[in-house]
Amino acid sequence: MRDQIRVETPGRGLHEVTHLVRDAVRESGIRDGLCHVYLGHTSASLVIQENADPSARRDLEAWFDRVAPDGDPRHTHTAEGPDDMPSHIRAAITRTSETFIVADGELLTGTWQGLFLFEHRHAPHTRRLDVMILPG
Repeated sequence: MRDQIRVETPGRGLHEVTHLVRDAVRESGIRDGLCHVYLGHTSASLVIQENADPSARRDLEAWFDRVAPDGDPRHTHTAEGPDDMPSHIRAAITRTSETFIVADGELLTGTWQGLFLFEHRHAPHTRRLDVMILPG
């Protein structure tokens, strides 16, 4: 089963989408198998991260701010502003897809794990998640 989920991001940051993917798995009716989530964008990514303590997300975002700062004068790809190339760097060192096990009709995640759409641009965007749920 294939599903498409649109996510409106308010701008840069980690936005949890676990519940949206979990809903797609439940609606699929597939009891056991795999759920593959793909984000077809080059300035956003997917990360599995702790979803219990918000300080983990803040620390991760702060680390990315240090690694790929906006407005680096060495960047030549700046057509869409000072966050243009940093957004691509951030996406390159993360992932655009994640795969989960589906068991007994549920998305399996760790106790403190969540799936996050990591928006790397400052401006709000509409992002598309393609979800493929395959029986096992």
